[in-house]
Amino acid sequence: MTTTVGIKARDGVVLAADKRVTAGYYIAHKRGEKIWKIDEHVAATMSGGVADLQGLLNILSIQAREYRSEHGRPIPIKTLVNYASLVLFYSRPFIYLVHSIIGGYDDEGPQLYMLDWLGSYSSERYIATGSGSPYAMGVLEVNYRDDISIDEAIKVAENAVKAAMRNDPGSGEGIDIVVITKEGFRRVLTARQRVLVAE
Repeated sequence: MTTTVGIKARDGVVLAADKRVTAGYYIAHKRGEKIWKIDEHVAATMSGGVADLQGLLNILSIQAREYRSEHGRPIPIKTLVNYASLVLFYSRPFIYLVHSIIGGYDDEGPQLYMLDWLGSYSSERYIATGSGSPYAMGVLEVNYRDDISIDEAIKVAENAVKAAMRNDPGSGEGIDIVVITKEGFRRVLTARQRVLVAE
């Protein structure tokens, strides 16, 4: 149970997630990291079984490093998503319990994909996963534009996760946001985190 959000902006990708880690309705942790940096140009959100997600994302991180070492350039994001799809598809009938958003920036520009536990994937402009996704999607659908800027997308992503946290008991405890542009991967402080740092 969680909420993760991805938005493809004009000049990059924004990924956001709440920090609550649950097992059913039991809150197991209040400061979970649900955005995994695969490489400098690509990251993924975590929704589903933690062990399965960590296993899959470790595989993708190794694949990205090997590709960069062999070819001297970052792995294309669609290639990475295809590889993830094959891993998930061929694990059947013992499926990985994963639902992930993979986003980043490569030679094709900003890229955003949704990947499910059966290996199906789709290219998206915006997407939400997890138990709070119906609430987050409402915010995304109202506020998304094709020419949205990174700064606007950060605000929309934060508001989408906040909407889920207000309505979904599986989401809460704070928000993590990352931005990936042609300059690479960076973490963004939310308004609340900026106040806490200032104090």
